[in-house]
Amino acid sequence: QLHLVESGGGLVQPGGSLTLSCAASGYNMDYFAIGWFRQAPGKEREGFSCISNSGDITNVADSVKGRFTISRDNAKKMVYLQMNNLRPEDTAVYYCASHLGKYCSGPRGMDYWGKGTLVTVSS
Repeated sequence: QLHLVESGGGLVQPGGSLTLSCAASGYNMDYFAIGWFRQAPGKEREGFSCISNSGDITNVADSVKGRFTISRDNAKKMVYLQMNNLRPEDTAVYYCASHLGKYCSGPRGMDYWGKGTLVTVSS
């Protein structure tokens, strides 16, 4: 099993920045793509960024492109999400999740999930 723990959430003003971390333990993280998902109140969980198992391929959704950056350090068993220019609509619980192989899947296809960290963007 791959155990994932998110951290770094909190309250930030619009336009501010946060860096989320996803710490992995258990299985070798090198075999898993890692994705970031978020779920706002009353909305479905959505995936918006993914990084391949080796870190050579990243993608982000249009809604966060140019503002969010995903990265990973397999030696440290960490995945990061740098979030800049945050907006109120970014308020959500943020989850990292894994998928065996090079690419992420949709929410239902991911293998392991963290418990999430809350990000609130408000003045």
